[in-house]
Amino acid sequence: MSKKNKPDSHGFVYSTDPHFSFEEERTDQPALPPAQQKLRIWLETKQRGGKAATVITGFSGAEKDLEELGKKLKSFCGTGGSVKDGEAIIQGDQRDKVLQWLLKNGYGQSKKAGG
Repeated sequence: MSKKNKPDSHGFVYSTDPHFSFEEERTDQPALPPAQQKLRIWLETKQRGGKAATVITGFSGAEKDLEELGKKLKSFCGTGGSVKDGEAIIQGDQRDKVLQWLLKNGYGQSKKAGG
């Protein structure tokens, strides 16, 4: 059984309109400087067969820039992973290594005003 309409990240699953198609959001905007990126790192084990994966979200910029970031993180951690749905996924519990690499490369180093 083939799917006529594939779900998107907004939760749309089905449409009764035969000419309906999902419009992909374009993030062709230039990436923010690393210091202005607000990235979140967490460990996820659900729906992965009990295996842990480190997930990095919150990247604003083009998909190719996120793929490049994911490639660098995978190389630094010495493990596999992927980039999809606006998330970089690194295999295993690599939170400490990912945080170390992000801080070393200027991510999350922005100065807070008034504090």
